[in-house]
Amino acid sequence: VQLQASGGGLVQAGGSLRLSCAASGRTFSSTVMGWFRQVPGKEREFVAAIRWSGGSTYYADSVKGRFTISGDDAENTVHLQMNSLKPEDTAVYYCAARRIDTSVFLTITSGWRYDYWGQGTQVTVSS
Repeated sequence: VQLQASGGGLVQAGGSLRLSCAASGRTFSSTVMGWFRQVPGKEREFVAAIRWSGGSTYYADSVKGRFTISGDDAENTVHLQMNSLKPEDTAVYYCAARRIDTSVFLTITSGWRYDYWGQGTQVTVSS
């Protein structure tokens, strides 16, 4: 199974970007798909996730109201619409997928609980 992330780039503060992630390879069904980001020298941090069962979405406090996660569970695709971008949003963004369903917030927001990861896409926000 491979996750392919795309849509990163360079944008000015206040601008928008839309990230996408698609799964390919042998058939699998994800239950939760999410986005994480990492800045060199810092730990990877949770950004957003969507649980297919019920369509619940989860966000880090730092992106609430600015980012929106959406997707299609049948296609195993997930998108992250990022608006009002700030320089502190600059990072490599990774998509991830989890096989076993959970509604536990701590599990959903923990990267090590995910089974598959994309290669990352760079997002740079200039001030």
